[in-house]
Amino acid sequence: MKAAVIQMNSGADVSANLEQARVLLEQAAAAGAALAALPENWAFMGARERDKLAHAEPDGAGPIQQFVADLAARLKLWVLAGTLPVRADADHVFAASCLYDDQGQRAARYDKIHLFDVDVPGAAGERYRESNSIAPGAVCPVVAQTPLGSLGLSVCYDLRFPELYRALVAQGATLLSVPAAFTAKTGAVHWHTLLKARAVENQCFVIAPGQCGTHPGGRATYGHSLILGPWGEALAAVQGEEPGFAIAEIDPNHLQAVRASFPALTHRRL
Repeated sequence: MKAAVIQMNSGADVSANLEQARVLLEQAAAAGAALAALPENWAFMGARERDKLAHAEPDGAGPIQQFVADLAARLKLWVLAGTLPVRADADHVFAASCLYDDQGQRAARYDKIHLFDVDVPGAAGERYRESNSIAPGAVCPVVAQTPLGSLGLSVCYDLRFPELYRALVAQGATLLSVPAAFTAKTGAVHWHTLLKARAVENQCFVIAPGQCGTHPGGRATYGHSLILGPWGEALAAVQGEEPGFAIAEIDPNHLQAVRASFPALTHRRL
């Protein structure tokens, strides 16, 4: 079966973002995808971190969540909705990565646990404080059963914490999702390296949709969305930094062959 990564350039207009997502998801479904993954912040990227609070939705309800559920059901497509702003309290949201099945029912929710509170090295004035508007999720790895295999959920900055992925594999993950809005600066040096490392060390497929281009407030994201195989091989990629999608076959027999012939996961001592 096939998976697709959706690359977007989201902005402050939620309706425009939903329309961009709709078009790309329809294209991915028409190309034969059984599962398609949207990037982090796909429904809204404002000029300031706290702008997202105006679009916070209660868990399980609201126009953004309903949009994904309806579209998944209409397209008969499993959809990983990157991250959605689910209300945590009056001043914070959870960055909730929600998976919908092909009937439009939510199959899993994972709230981003590692928050991007950094000053980007070598980028004067590029400062992020996600904790000002995002509440960290409970430290509870989430693995969901899909037609393509057992999907371990993560988000963007999580990629730098390999212990999360070991926990997902311990729960049976064969695919790892990493919806992201990687900065252009860090993406150019770390995006491919970290994704390949997570694929190789865990012998998993990796599905990594990203934001691209320039967003309100001048934030620039890296794009280069891709799908990797369990040997670290690039199976499909969105070339450049424009919206689009890439699609690849997810072959469980290939994964089992890699794990059987190179049984590193069974050799762990710690």
